[in-house]
Amino acid sequence: MNIIQTPLKELLVIEPKVFEDDRGHFFVSWNKKIFEKQGLKLDFVQDNQSLSSKGVLRGLHFQNPPYAQGKLVRVIQGAVMDVAVDIRKNSPTYGEYFSIKLSGKNKTSIWIPPGFAHGFVTLEDDTIFTYKCTAVYNKESEGSIFWNDKDLNIDWGMQNPIISEKDAVSPTFSILRSEF
Repeated sequence: MNIIQTPLKELLVIEPKVFEDDRGHFFVSWNKKIFEKQGLKLDFVQDNQSLSSKGVLRGLHFQNPPYAQGKLVRVIQGAVMDVAVDIRKNSPTYGEYFSIKLSGKNKTSIWIPPGFAHGFVTLEDDTIFTYKCTAVYNKESEGSIFWNDKDLNIDWGMQNPIISEKDAVSPTFSILRSEF
């Protein structure tokens, strides 16, 4: 497993070692000891999974303290453009984002610590997206940022994605009062 630090501190890309043969493939997607060697003592308490058609955008979402979630995300089938936005007020990269293509083919994961808003847009039909969370979902603690915020200027790689009613009315980054 190769763990790569992104330009946003504590946001990590995880490339698994994949063993392939004529039967298929095998890889380890999560290993507690390897993460602990990186200084990450994580206790996952909830796993989530979504299925989406091509062009669905989910995000940008986060959970405020005391229910802030760290997420280990990956794609089982299909592909997404995954985006994490730093919303930690005292971070030198506050308001900056990192994006990466995650797919069933590349098997790459990303560790998104608490203090980041997260979203993704599906690039293929029947995309299965999964994530392990360090805290359970709490409706009163959920927050979001408008996916097409002009200040963040995220390049999602597509026009007119399919979004939920909730995501269509998310607040802009300029009025975010981050609790991180």
